[in-house]
Amino acid sequence: MTGKCLSGSCLCGSVRFEVEKPLREVVSCYCSECRRSSGNFVSATGVPEERLHLLDSTGLAWYESDLARRGFCQQCGSNLFWTPQPADGAVRIMAGCLEPVTGLKVRAHIFTGDKCDFQEIAGTAPEYSGGDHGIPIPS
Repeated sequence: MTGKCLSGSCLCGSVRFEVEKPLREVVSCYCSECRRSSGNFVSATGVPEERLHLLDSTGLAWYESDLARRGFCQQCGSNLFWTPQPADGAVRIMAGCLEPVTGLKVRAHIFTGDKCDFQEIAGTAPEYSGGDHGIPIPS
């Protein structure tokens, strides 16, 4: 499966996974929930749930809010996955958890109106003060 997959893991290796290509381009989110769950903004890609394959989920735990369901490692605290509430059949994967080289590019910066004063947005990807503006998850 590895030829058309990317692999990823948490910091300690208690959660390891493969994800089948193609993946959505990266979206960086500055909303208050993402900031608080990660300590900064998050950059995530995404795929339909059936294309995410957990190889080891020993440390995987989930936290749910009205807005999202977030997967993290309960051993090392790595922020790994999220799905919106209500679920849409896709999982977003924190891009930094993927092994390089991914070939992914940042497509957009969203909820920039919520970013902290110390955060500076780099690059030329468009910035939106609100949501994802329909950036699709590839089927």
